[in-house]
Amino acid sequence: MDLLAAAASGIGIVPRHVTVDAAAAFSYGYASSPGKRSSMEDFYETRIDGVDGAIVGLVGVFDGHGGARAAEYVKQNLFSNLIRHPKFISDTTAAIADAYNQTDSEFLKSENSQNRDAGSKASTAILVGDRLLVANVGDSRAVICRGGNGALKRSI
Repeated sequence: MDLLAAAASGIGIVPRHVTVDAAAAFSYGYASSPGKRSSMEDFYETRIDGVDGAIVGLVGVFDGHGGARAAEYVKQNLFSNLIRHPKFISDTTAAIADAYNQTDSEFLKSENSQNRDAGSKASTAILVGDRLLVANVGDSRAVICRGGNGALKRSI
């Protein structure tokens, strides 16, 4: 659902505009709805951060399955694991893959063997300087469009 469709459907949209310095500004918005479910199993995270002098934008959507535990865990830990990665700036692609794997391993360790019934899909977009890297796990995908035109599927 795009932001215009979300607005038309009555889902609350939270617009954000962040000015990091005079040369860099980010604008984004997000909306969330549980749909027909009685409880929400999905989470999102947005961050604008500074890492080693670079301005970094992090956006993630985490689609829970079998409950909210896994998606909430990913929301709380994936980006922290990513920005702490020693090669985050120098080899962002490898850092993303490592952070996804680290977060998955840590979640599985935190769950006891009887509670392994929850999971999560994830789609993330990471902006480092002028590079945009998009990654996913599961069947979630990111769609990029400019000015409402030319929607392109992009995920690594």
